[in-house]
Amino acid sequence: MRSTKPRRWGERLIEGAIKSTGIATIVFVLLIFVFLLKDSLPLFGHAKQTASLLGTRWLPTSEPEQFGLIPLLLGSLYVTLGAMVISVPLGVACAIFIAELAPQWLRELLKPLVELLAAVPSVVFGALGVLLLGPWFAKTLHLPVGQFAALGSLLLAFMAIPTIVSVSEDALHAVPRALRAGSLALGATHWQSITRVVLPTARSGLIAAGLLGLGRAIGETMTVLMVTGNAAVIPQGLKGFILPVRTMTATIAAEMGETAHNSTHYFALFFIGLLLFLITLVVNVVAEVVVHRMGREAK
Repeated sequence: MRSTKPRRWGERLIEGAIKSTGIATIVFVLLIFVFLLKDSLPLFGHAKQTASLLGTRWLPTSEPEQFGLIPLLLGSLYVTLGAMVISVPLGVACAIFIAELAPQWLRELLKPLVELLAAVPSVVFGALGVLLLGPWFAKTLHLPVGQFAALGSLLLAFMAIPTIVSVSEDALHAVPRALRAGSLALGATHWQSITRVVLPTARSGLIAAGLLGLGRAIGETMTVLMVTGNAAVIPQGLKGFILPVRTMTATIAAEMGETAHNSTHYFALFFIGLLLFLITLVVNVVAEVVVHRMGREAK
């Protein structure tokens, strides 16, 4: 009896700490939302500025002030979708190789190396783009400038790949080995088993990996601030990928430090932050639902 009492109290203490941490996380998220909302609502007290939010010009220092969010929303959309087009196929292919094709020694080597890519600071990717990739692309492809949307997409893709690879590999490992064995027993090749059995079974997890990669890319700041040119213009078609754009995150980072406190411009920047918060929250909630569904299907 004496030996079990301390263990029970210890277990209760650990359970209480875990519950407190979970509750604190939820409280922190709610506090962030309240903080952003508090400094965003005053913007809607100005009729002219509220009407200009759907405009096509972001000119906070002009007279009258214009806070059109369309160029910023489209700039973020271009850069993020471009990153997803690059990172999702590469990330899933890398996960397939690590989980299904690579020998054990190579798997143990590649996985830490891919995850190490996530530890590289975003400013390093930005410096790489500004000093090396941007000038090289401008010279090779005869582009007018070395800072453009596609360069931001390329760098964000490599920043999102570790997340996509990690989640995709977990999804592939969750596929029961009996399904692989059954496919091979019916005469399918290894590659046919991967493409027709493993990948369809892990579909929910792969979708979740893409969504989490999307959340990683859309919230990035320093890299896009350094390499996309920061021109608040509406991108036109595919040509917009080779011209400068401005994202929502870059706008906040570039202008918040020089904005007068409690000014209309200040409230507009907080409103952009609120939009980013809601977009990221929705993406992560959808990804969590998909992962939960994947877990139920695996059982």
